[in-house]
Amino acid sequence: MDLDAFAWLLSAEGGRLLERAAAMVADGDPPLRVGERLRREAGPAEVAAALGQVDLRERAVAKFGKDAARMYFTPDGLEQATRAPVAAHRAGRMAAADPTSVADLGCGIGGDLLAFARAGLTAAGVDLDPLRVAVARANLDALGLPGAVQQADATALDLAPFAVVFADPARRTTSGRSFDPDVWTPPWSFVTGLLARAACVKTAPGIPHDLVPEDVEAEWVSDHGEVKEAALWAGPLATCRRRATVLGDGGLATLTEEDDPGAQVRDLGTFLYEPDGAVIRAGLVTAVAAGVEGGLVDEHIAYVTADGAFRTPFARGYRVLETLPYREKQLRAALAGRGVGPLTIKKRGVSVVPEELRRRLALTGDVPATVVLTRIAGKGTALLVEPL
Repeated sequence: MDLDAFAWLLSAEGGRLLERAAAMVADGDPPLRVGERLRREAGPAEVAAALGQVDLRERAVAKFGKDAARMYFTPDGLEQATRAPVAAHRAGRMAAADPTSVADLGCGIGGDLLAFARAGLTAAGVDLDPLRVAVARANLDALGLPGAVQQADATALDLAPFAVVFADPARRTTSGRSFDPDVWTPPWSFVTGLLARAACVKTAPGIPHDLVPEDVEAEWVSDHGEVKEAALWAGPLATCRRRATVLGDGGLATLTEEDDPGAQVRDLGTFLYEPDGAVIRAGLVTAVAAGVEGGLVDEHIAYVTADGAFRTPFARGYRVLETLPYREKQLRAALAGRGVGPLTIKKRGVSVVPEELRRRLALTGDVPATVVLTRIAGKGTALLVEPL
């Protein structure tokens, strides 16, 4: 879809075609047949744009919920957009600091821009791509939210009038996704300059701790157990050095290094806890161990063990039923002898591919089971567990 096709899609005629395409797809008509019927009413480019939006809106529900049905997307813009609950958390944190305005550098299709506007912030977005700018502006209009968007080079802007700056550097190049911050757009050298003021920068969750400047807070965020991003908070927005934030059906929970008194390696207890990925990325596994009155199973492994059953948003808990043989042949015999068929394999710190191991074990029983393969005190160990 190019800029002209998108502009047509926003017209009254384009809107009607989009609604008609969505209704036909919702009724179960095959896309090929829908395309043939719609081409009696509009040209191939317009029909392709409408059908493309129908498909993107369906895919966008996972990120944007019910808003997706009214929004507009590009394929790469949807892929790069922040999931709505994560963006809402960030906007809420920013609004709590009571800034007057925020500049969204590299706003894409406007995912974070929408969240800023909903949080009551005066927000302005810029992006190098004119199509993404048009889509972001259309999304603000579609959801009835205030905000300004323009095409501009973020590195050439005067940012002094803005109380806070937010940046989401593009990490995809012509060669694919890059983990080298020096080739991001804008590059890391520009990002570090932003972090000398009140700013927030979204980055990849795999960012090394030693790349985070002094006096900058690094927050790792997961949504329903999946680590989505790291955010760097600078100036008055920073409140600690490391933070893990987990979002779920029960709301939001957060841990910082101030919650971490440390923990030691101990013998395996009755319960095993698997810390959330954001906790692991933030280096706060020992905070989880302290929270469940337990310790680590191994100094190099991010599993926690304890003698008591605890509910915590920061880890998934399992009751340890027994220790099984670690060697594959003996493990298969032990599981088969217990009538195991459907098998969930959790692993950490061992060279095992769960899908391949499950296939080789070839269990044929009816009993579902969960096995944890890990290292305890440096030794490979297999644990039969059940989720709490």
